[in-house]
Amino acid sequence: MLNRHLFTAALAVLVLFLCTTASAAPKIVATIMPIHSLVAGVMQGVGEPDLIVRGVASPHHYQLRPSDATKLQNASVVFWVGGSFETFLQKPLGILGHNARVVTLIKTKEIRLLHNRRGGAWEDHDEQHGEHAGYTEHENELGHQQFDAHLWLDPENAKKIVDLIVVELSAVDPVNAVTYISNGGQLKHRIEMLALTLAKRLAPVRNTPYVVSHDAYQYLERYYGLNAVGSITVSPEQRPSAQRLKALRVKIKELGARCVFSEPQFETALVKTMIEGTSAKRGILDPLGSIFRPGADAYFDMMNANVSAIVDCLSKG
Repeated sequence: MLNRHLFTAALAVLVLFLCTTASAAPKIVATIMPIHSLVAGVMQGVGEPDLIVRGVASPHHYQLRPSDATKLQNASVVFWVGGSFETFLQKPLGILGHNARVVTLIKTKEIRLLHNRRGGAWEDHDEQHGEHAGYTEHENELGHQQFDAHLWLDPENAKKIVDLIVVELSAVDPVNAVTYISNGGQLKHRIEMLALTLAKRLAPVRNTPYVVSHDAYQYLERYYGLNAVGSITVSPEQRPSAQRLKALRVKIKELGARCVFSEPQFETALVKTMIEGTSAKRGILDPLGSIFRPGADAYFDMMNANVSAIVDCLSKG
């Protein structure tokens, strides 16, 4: 009788242990909201990833907090775009994340990369600057700086990122691999449906010229065939010259650019200067979706909001 009770108790402990083990989610970190959202979508039903850069903070100037350092130290996997984008993390990641699998998206050969463009007015040949389907992991960080890091704005890249997330999470947490695979498939289908919907919404304004304050939308423009004709600056760290601003203002007037877009992370004074004396309106785009609540829906909220801003600003009236 006693042996039976002991066996029952031992079995109960074993079942409890197995359930706890199966449900324990790995510690996953993503640096920016769009990537965090895709990770959250794959992890649904298992756990929630941690996010480093929150709100309107810029990944170019972010100050790492003690709580962020703790997240990196405890992480099983860290997803980031790369050192040319999250510049604040280049050195800390090597120290704090040394026990984690560090996934650098800009080094991933499956991701389609586009070359950086120069600021100011873009000529036709500049708009069609070469694409790069990927490069070897042996290239150094200087090589990565020639590529545009806003790769998640291309829905095809977003699906590739989902595939990568599924592989990485399944490797560190094989118990939940079936869930990750299932979630990944559903998430990619959702991205495909989003891409089709956005294409229909953008169709009426595809040929309408516009200017952006920061050249962060090339992947979106290329995927949907939009008519961006220039940017005030290539990156927030590079102030445009007076000559460049003058050339861009001329192009705005010549082409009748309908809108100049600013961003919530950066000053709007230059945008106001650019549209002064022209018929162009001011709009707001945000490649990071900083106003949205982090989670599985945030990527879709961000993409929808940016397309709404483009359509609203470029539409007549």
